[in-house]
Amino acid sequence: MNSFGRIFRLSVFGESHGSAIGLVIDGVPPGISLSASDFEHDLSRRRSGAQGTTPRKEADLPKIISGIYKEKTTGAPLTILFENSDVRSSDYASLLTTPRPGHADFTAGKKFKGYADPRGGGHFSGRMTLALVAAGVVAKKIIAPVNITSEILEIGGETDIQKALDAIAGTGDSIGGIIQCTASGIPVGLGEPFFDSAESLISHLVFSIPAIKGIEFGSGFNAARMKGGEHNDPILDASGKTLTNNAGGINGGISNGNELLFRVAVKPTSSIGLPQETLDLKSGKTGTLQIQGRHDTCIALRMPVILEAATAIVLADLGFLAGSSSL
Repeated sequence: MNSFGRIFRLSVFGESHGSAIGLVIDGVPPGISLSASDFEHDLSRRRSGAQGTTPRKEADLPKIISGIYKEKTTGAPLTILFENSDVRSSDYASLLTTPRPGHADFTAGKKFKGYADPRGGGHFSGRMTLALVAAGVVAKKIIAPVNITSEILEIGGETDIQKALDAIAGTGDSIGGIIQCTASGIPVGLGEPFFDSAESLISHLVFSIPAIKGIEFGSGFNAARMKGGEHNDPILDASGKTLTNNAGGINGGISNGNELLFRVAVKPTSSIGLPQETLDLKSGKTGTLQIQGRHDTCIALRMPVILEAATAIVLADLGFLAGSSSL
């Protein structure tokens, strides 16, 4: 549904062109310093404006509605709201009957019997990641001093990001990318075997992010081409430190004390400026769709901070509190 987590539980609401996007977080410990200014750094990293991103401009100013008093969390549910203002809903009027190839227009329309909001992708829009980034800001405070960083490894098959952006500019098409995320300072013991393994939970939340098509931890798919003697990480000391990190910081679903490392594949943006063939639901025949509206040429450019947020949310939900005696 629209909630994730048990200890640090996140619920999201809103639509891309609705009045607002918002989130409610339960399980936030009391006494954490928090103000609207704390969100600015990570929200600015997600914000559009750079080459290859949508020209839609939103202030993304967080309104903290509940769960805070005198800039300290109270322990009650934390509610944060972001108002939408720069909307052009008329650009999406045709999508109810001519769904975009590669997008959720068709599946959402079927599942919700034609009542899903089609404007800007509605609840299926990448704009919903605004809520994840906001939750990540809170989660990062909870799990400090764990340090989470992410970087773009390539876009459009190129490691030269600017070269890839210049090549796609003006074509009307879009490109994807590969992002790597790492987290250091995680103690041994986070995660549970089988259904709540650390990889399972991270993958669960990461795949809630629109445009994610794959994830791999450590050596990932290259492990299938390695021998056991190559892939096994020699343990060096009682802290769990290993010589290599092919496991990506996780063994048996449990953090092993090394750096958490994973990579994701981000698909090309579905909304492109080129004519595409799609089904006309009224006539039952295929025809040509020319998509209107403002869209990212490469959504991967805004993905790093979203992945960091997802990682922090999972670690917070796994119960990692700085100084916890249980670990």
